[in-house]
Amino acid sequence: MSAPIRVLVAKPGLDGHDRGAKVVARALRDAGFEVIYTGLHQTPEMIVNTAVQEDVQVIGLSILSGAHLVLVPDIVKKLSEKGLSDVLLLVGGIIPDEDLSSLKIAGVHMVFTPGTPLPDVVKYIKENAPQRK
Repeated sequence: MSAPIRVLVAKPGLDGHDRGAKVVARALRDAGFEVIYTGLHQTPEMIVNTAVQEDVQVIGLSILSGAHLVLVPDIVKKLSEKGLSDVLLLVGGIIPDEDLSSLKIAGVHMVFTPGTPLPDVVKYIKENAPQRK
């Protein structure tokens, strides 16, 4: 039997609302993933350092503040610097349609907006998370 998929759920920046992140974290845990939730007000450095320490396969960023076009590229850059370019990077939250392509170009694999059914998120991770040896 393989080890469970390890997922980091993080709230970058000054966003102070984490109900959605907690709901997603609980759904992922209930689906059998190992979930690490970092809490509010995480810097890109804190998120990447936690990803390294926890050896995660997936990072889910919950962003409602509108700072996604600044924070996400910084996180992607820091992940690459730490040799974690294979991590499945997901973003959830209030993301305008016109910003979706910029996030994908920056290195985000999928963006989940409000109303996405939780089973869809679980399925996407199961189908796309990199396997650990």
